[in-house]
Amino acid sequence: MMRRIFYIIIGLALLGSCVPTSEFTQLSDKSNSLQGERDVLMAENEFLTVENREMRGKIDKVEEQELQNIQDSIRIHKQVQDLEAEIAQLERKYADLQLTHDQLLRGNARETSRLLNELQSTQQDLATKERLLKELEANVAGQRQDVNRLTAELEARNARLIEMENMLYQKDKILDDLRQKVADALMGFEGQGLSVTRKDGKVYVSMDEKLLFQSGSTVVDPNGVKALKQLSQVLARNPEIDIMIEGHTDDVPFRQGSSIKDNWDLSVLRATSIVRILLDGSGIDPIRLTVAGRGEFLPVDPAKTPEARRKNRRTEIILSPDLSEVFRILEL
Repeated sequence: MMRRIFYIIIGLALLGSCVPTSEFTQLSDKSNSLQGERDVLMAENEFLTVENREMRGKIDKVEEQELQNIQDSIRIHKQVQDLEAEIAQLERKYADLQLTHDQLLRGNARETSRLLNELQSTQQDLATKERLLKELEANVAGQRQDVNRLTAELEARNARLIEMENMLYQKDKILDDLRQKVADALMGFEGQGLSVTRKDGKVYVSMDEKLLFQSGSTVVDPNGVKALKQLSQVLARNPEIDIMIEGHTDDVPFRQGSSIKDNWDLSVLRATSIVRILLDGSGIDPIRLTVAGRGEFLPVDPAKTPEARRKNRRTEIILSPDLSEVFRILEL
């Protein structure tokens, strides 16, 4: 713009030498106008220069901001990439966790099913055991009743047993006393083939043949009668004692032609003879006596010697206590 004004002024100077006054005036006015225009233009230029500087400053700021924006964009892009990587990693972790969760759910479903089956089985077992327990309790109750009943019966039997033992003791005492009384009553005859013993709950008065009878005879000798009379006195004073008379012989056959047929007959007749002597004047109740003939079939010595046969020829008076009360207790 300044160069243009300068060329105009030069052109006007060159033309001044040959330009008329009117033209000069026009030219001068024009020059003044141009000068004013130049001032205006310079002012505008100054304004534009300032504005240009301001604009440059703004452009610099814009460029600086743009650079900052680019840097921020790069940083944000990197952050985005980092975030995307983290998101991808998180997504993988989530997928893994989801898979694990699904597996756990499936596993829990199986475990739950197993536990439910076990619970059902346990409940069934419990119900069965409760039923068995009730049955056992019922059985125990029944058994307890049986035990109580049996205990009562046992106590009753024990009471009866004690009572029976007391009775047996009393019977034993009676037998001991009886044996002693019989032994005392027959003391003078013990050396003559007589013995008084106690066995199997009974008192045995055993008399050899020589004390009572002659060989083959059924008549009691006077000495034997005396012994039997003394014995009958003791038996009469003990009415609770049962009496059995057993006749015994040896194994020698009885001679033919006699009124006595055999050893059976001889043993019975001798026992009967002794019974009559015991009953004669003694007051003994005949129902207490039993007569038996054993013949040669219950020897005390089975040897075939004279001494053994002598022992076997005997009469035994067996004294037994009355056990009817004991049997009554046993039957209760």
